[in-house]
Amino acid sequence: MERRIFAAAAGAAALSAAQSNDEKLTTAVIGVGGRGSGLLAGILTQPNVAIGALCDIKPDRLDRAATAAGRDNPKTYSDWRAVIDRKDITSVYIATPPHLHADMAVAALEASKHVYCEKPVGVTPAQVKAVVAAARRSNKVFTAGQQLRSMKLLRDAVAEIQGGAIGDILMVKAQRHATSDHPKDNSSADWYFDVDKSGGYLIEQSVHNLDLCNWAIGAAPRRACGFGATRLHKNEPPGRSIFDCGSMVFDYANGVQLTFTQNVFHARQLPAGGQYVHVFGSKAALDLMYGVTAYPLGGKDAGPPVTLAEKGPDDPHAHTAAFFACVRGQGPNPADITVGATAALTSILGHRAMVEERVVTWTELGVTL
Repeated sequence: MERRIFAAAAGAAALSAAQSNDEKLTTAVIGVGGRGSGLLAGILTQPNVAIGALCDIKPDRLDRAATAAGRDNPKTYSDWRAVIDRKDITSVYIATPPHLHADMAVAALEASKHVYCEKPVGVTPAQVKAVVAAARRSNKVFTAGQQLRSMKLLRDAVAEIQGGAIGDILMVKAQRHATSDHPKDNSSADWYFDVDKSGGYLIEQSVHNLDLCNWAIGAAPRRACGFGATRLHKNEPPGRSIFDCGSMVFDYANGVQLTFTQNVFHARQLPAGGQYVHVFGSKAALDLMYGVTAYPLGGKDAGPPVTLAEKGPDDPHAHTAAFFACVRGQGPNPADITVGATAALTSILGHRAMVEERVVTWTELGVTL
């Protein structure tokens, strides 16, 4: 996959799907837990947008969301299909457990709704393939919840990288380390620790990090290998089927290699924790997630660091604003189906490599983008 594919999200919005800026858009949120309630807060800040419906199977969540959106007096549902059936709903936000994303996204697209689907697009290649096919058939906007794509700092930095600021990209080293496991008493614990529902940490969370790596490299990996395990939190909670750590290597057709590690037991006071994406070029190297400063290669005689992008105030709801701008035909899609599917498939590729303990190729996933 060429760099131009990853620039697709910056292309013009589909005019056939555009709606007037003066027209009030009625949207719905399916899944109003932690992530969904955050999205709801962002939607409520958007001009000329109303919350028409809220859906969740947990009454307490639904009550809190209805109170938060009381301004619009939305109708509440426990069955998401009833939301899709509403003719007045023009767009749908999907923020349910990951294994439900694909079915809901496909149904919404087929019902002529614009769709904002939280990451990952799916937890299996078949799910991702179904969403890709539905999005390509539809003339409606599909945006994946890869929110890093709407951060100005990262957009500016990636543009500099792809413009040659650090030379040819040689390799990338990235990680997502946490100091604790997912809370066992969290309201999402009933699905999170089931790998068939969440996909585990790599697919449910690190899909953000891997998408950023792909974005900087300008390609999708062609194969991956790796190992994963549950080292510390064995059978916590009982029946757990997700790993608590893993190490992977992704190989790209343009010669770049990405090494990626994740764990949920990084001691707080131990250095080099948290998240980073170190990009090594033929002229300089940088940490893409923070800064963003490029450090020239060489020893004592290397040139001074160069700031590629300045960190400034970021709108926490920029991705939602970009989605509605795209729906109105006033801006590019920040993370279209190609971006969302590629991110999901990259994490699925790494997960399968760890589970099967072999080199797994991109073509084995069976999804054409």
